[in-house]
Amino acid sequence: MADLDTLNQADIGDFEKLMAVTTVMTQSVISFLMVGNLPVGQQFFLGGIYEAVKFSASAFIFGILFSTIRTHPQARLRDYPRFMRNRWHVLFVPSILWTAVYLLVLPQVQQHRHYHDWRQFCWQFINGNAAPHLWYNVMMLQFIILMPFFWWLARVVQNHPRRGVSAFLLALVFELGWHWLYEYQVFHGPEAKNWYLIDRCFLSFLIFGVAGTLLCKFYKQLLPFLMRHWLTQIVCWLVLFYFVTINFFGYGVPVKLTNAPYYLPSMIFYNLSTIGLIVTLASYMQKFRNQWLPFIHWVALYAHRSYLGHVFWLYWCWQGINHFVPHLFLAVKFPLLVILTITLSFAFSYCAHLTWTRIKRVLNVRHLVNG
Repeated sequence: MADLDTLNQADIGDFEKLMAVTTVMTQSVISFLMVGNLPVGQQFFLGGIYEAVKFSASAFIFGILFSTIRTHPQARLRDYPRFMRNRWHVLFVPSILWTAVYLLVLPQVQQHRHYHDWRQFCWQFINGNAAPHLWYNVMMLQFIILMPFFWWLARVVQNHPRRGVSAFLLALVFELGWHWLYEYQVFHGPEAKNWYLIDRCFLSFLIFGVAGTLLCKFYKQLLPFLMRHWLTQIVCWLVLFYFVTINFFGYGVPVKLTNAPYYLPSMIFYNLSTIGLIVTLASYMQKFRNQWLPFIHWVALYAHRSYLGHVFWLYWCWQGINHFVPHLFLAVKFPLLVILTITLSFAFSYCAHLTWTRIKRVLNVRHLVNG
């Protein structure tokens, strides 16, 4: 890996976060567009893109673990209180604020059932149903809380490649079993309504946290291999993408996005393949000190906060376009919504950060690391 200090610390985790946050916003746009009665061809077109970018949550977990292990190489349980104080301000506070915004300002975007009293309000607040995308935030924060486990894993496998291989295989076998359970019991299964909260359990993405930890510890051995076999990776990705897409479209029309969950055994391999390609691209850009590296690091810093607020901005952009240009062609509406959502989300996150930084200076509040 190239010297990260000279690259403004744009590490592999930053690349994963960049790809994850932009593709998850694209997923949200597609979910809004698919509500209407689209022609079958447009349904398959949007469905294909949706399936292609269905790696976002997995890539974000991978990126978080990679970057956290890299920036806390000697961390132990005694470092946990300081770590959590920082993450409380950087991750948990924005999560609380945006959840409140969705429940109080846009209650119509709630999932499953709406609140009607304070008990239901509290339940919606913590279970990730306040907005379509907050289920993932609930799951991601679990990885932050459980970070001492991954610090321990990083120490166990340090300088022991065989332990690393064993840890990966154990996590993979467990994940396959977990996803198999989801496929037959929850996904169109008998427990679909009762067990739907299983999708926001950290166990559903454990393999990607383990993979991020292991790559951080063995990147000197793994990155040359990945860079040397980039063409093989592309071929494998194409095969896996074909397989998962055919499965998705096999449910016929109308194309329903609920038929493309993260939690199918085939998606584990597709997501790992996509993450590997992003790692390879990042390695090449680092090797040649690409001029975009500082920008990628900047995007990664604001990725989580922008992710939290993007459905808010998407909702109003959607309302505005449907009101002023209701008959806009899909070929224009789709990219326009993606660009507006991404731009407004990051612009607001950056402006909010600058405003809060100035307020802290006036109040003489101690500065916390951003990210």
